[in-house]
Amino acid sequence: MPASMPLPRHAIAIDGPAASGKSSVAQRLAARLGYLYVNTGNMYRAVALLAHRRGVDPADGEAVGALLKEGALSFASAGGEGTIRIDGSDPGDALKSAEVNASVSAIASHAQIRQTLVARQRDYLKEADVVMEGRDIGSVVFAQTPYKFFIDAAPEVRAARRAGEGLHDNLAARDATDSQRKASPMVVPEGAVTIDSSHLSIDAVVEAVLSALKERGITPAGR
Repeated sequence: MPASMPLPRHAIAIDGPAASGKSSVAQRLAARLGYLYVNTGNMYRAVALLAHRRGVDPADGEAVGALLKEGALSFASAGGEGTIRIDGSDPGDALKSAEVNASVSAIASHAQIRQTLVARQRDYLKEADVVMEGRDIGSVVFAQTPYKFFIDAAPEVRAARRAGEGLHDNLAARDATDSQRKASPMVVPEGAVTIDSSHLSIDAVVEAVLSALKERGITPAGR
């Protein structure tokens, strides 16, 4: 989807690092607007989980890419959200397993994996207006959208949030991997509104996003 090509519907891009609050913000925002919510991070986690189950080295891009061709993964939508099936079943909390946390950044660093998933992510916009969150939504997936937000938080706040979820992955290492990878590195997208969620509730961040969207002509009541 060339940057010069106008988007067929509204795409709101929510980017940011792990534990910044972007997933909760994006989900609540989508509900307020009546848009489809898509968590792209879970799409990469699904690939990581499949690789783990198949015994495939996450550092082997070609082998991981082959997994995407075997048809075990399916991405659709239901109930206002993007859905994921692995071998026909909802992976549920397995997407947050220690094995997935340890390998998802490596999986996401492969250009061929990103190319395949980005194409599917763009397809969601053919179905409905979307609120999509991830690390390259405003910079790559929907670079031409005027509705871009980058949600961040202080490292210690993010670490505390992660621990509160029962997760103890190395956020600094993940940030470095995600920011330094050659394929679609995590950046603050050009033109994005940056919101520091360190001392804000999720609802307060949602209201800040809605306020910025209202200035651009989008409100919960409609266009």
